[in-house]
Amino acid sequence: MLAAINQAKSSICLELYLMSSGKVANRFIEALVAAANRGVTIQILLDDFGARGLATADRVHLKHENILVRYYNPIKLIALNVWADNMVRDHRKLLIVDDKTAFTGGAGLADEFASTNALQTGWRETMLEISGTVVADWQTLFDHQWQLWGGNKKRLSRLVLKPEPEPEAELPGRVTVSHGVARQETKRSLINNIRKARCHIWIATAYFVPSWRLRRVLRQAAHRQVDVRLLLPGTLTDHPAVRYAGQRFYTRLLRAGIRIFELQDRMQHQKVAICDQWVSIGSSNFDRWNLRWNMEANQEVNGEPLSSEVMAMLRQDFDNSREIQYLDWKRRPWYHHWLEYWWGWISRLVSKIGNR
Repeated sequence: MLAAINQAKSSICLELYLMSSGKVANRFIEALVAAANRGVTIQILLDDFGARGLATADRVHLKHENILVRYYNPIKLIALNVWADNMVRDHRKLLIVDDKTAFTGGAGLADEFASTNALQTGWRETMLEISGTVVADWQTLFDHQWQLWGGNKKRLSRLVLKPEPEPEAELPGRVTVSHGVARQETKRSLINNIRKARCHIWIATAYFVPSWRLRRVLRQAAHRQVDVRLLLPGTLTDHPAVRYAGQRFYTRLLRAGIRIFELQDRMQHQKVAICDQWVSIGSSNFDRWNLRWNMEANQEVNGEPLSSEVMAMLRQDFDNSREIQYLDWKRRPWYHHWLEYWWGWISRLVSKIGNR
């Protein structure tokens, strides 16, 4: 991503949920300002809540005639429905350079996503670099969001470069979007591909509090003898309560033949799904909270060689994980049952309040 910014000639569009001051943010801010000094037009859309860790000095550093920064859904202390108005967040992670290269995945610009010293490793994350005709779909998605949150501010004009010749062959792919209960493309696509899978279904997600429908299709796939695996966070997690709330589903999933792995060496934060040769990588966790409130977007690709590369990548993660065995799970201590029940009850309560 830094290399693409450093080579930018015309435009840079950056849409992020999490941006916090630190070493990682400093490197990107310096690269963005350098690009602006070269005459590159830069548009930055940050989620207002996710950018709360961005220091005033860094915001000032981004003030430049070729850089325009906007904030999605500023937190409101007074509103008709403070809960609902503030819960809707832009969770997307998107970088588009010169209208021809895009990056998406789950990483934010924060030090959690990079190693800071020899003894500390960053969160486990995956980003996908995209080129070809589908980049135009990502650009359209960004432009729509930019206009919605522009207010009366000007929109920087972008120089559109002459398109380069298309590559000889492109993998079939498309962008899927989630935006509250009204638009659930990412979830529907995942469920449809789970139903069609015949060999394997591997899902890596940071937060696993899945809907009843998703749990059912996963169990049905396992009953068809499909290799179903979940890669989830272990004890290294930024939201232990969410982990406990999701663990209450382990028993039935394990009993159905689904294999569950908890990553041990770092925080598991990637959002990747593969069903046979179909791959989905992006910002969307496959849990009810993300799909109910957040604006998400994933890149889907169908075919080789990406599917083989993703499988090889996930195999390494499984090797660094602890597989949960059904009999061992049944013997977990009583207080673990209690934590699952308690945080599961809280999760259901929050969902009911949010749906009012």
